[in-house]
Amino acid sequence: MRFHKVLLPVWFVIHAFSAAAGPFLPSFESCFIANIAPQQEDRAEALKWLKWYQEAADQGFSWAQYNLGRMYDEGNGAAQDYAEAVMWYRKAADQGDAYAQCGLGVMYAEGRGIAQDYVQAHMWFILCAAGAKGREQENAVKSRNANAKKMTPQQIAEARRLAREWKPKQVK
Repeated sequence: MRFHKVLLPVWFVIHAFSAAAGPFLPSFESCFIANIAPQQEDRAEALKWLKWYQEAADQGFSWAQYNLGRMYDEGNGAAQDYAEAVMWYRKAADQGDAYAQCGLGVMYAEGRGIAQDYVQAHMWFILCAAGAKGREQENAVKSRNANAKKMTPQQIAEARRLAREWKPKQVK
């Protein structure tokens, strides 16, 4: 059974009740959708996913923004475009999506689609580690620690300060 046959009706139910769900919905969607979205097996399937994610992302859903970022980052269903991936990761990360925060941290650490910036990477890894669970949290901690080895103590202090002062943005 293909996942999209299950996911599409679920996505529409989530979408239909999003106004009533309030602040609970984005974190539910982030965990649910990000964890079951399959790797695209063919171009037609990938284009369907791209369309669904684009519609939801345009409405401000962080889980869809993260997944669009991932598609552009990996070139999976969309032409690989690191700058586009950074844009979508940032939109989701700014809302507090831990998966996107990790993705954005990697982009800054590696200089993919954005100028390499270890301070920004470290900040996003700190935020991801604070908001993620399980394996994602472990990966964020490992990435943060590896990134710290490339930084001065002053840079680490600056990243920590930025992480403390960071506040999620609300979708308009």
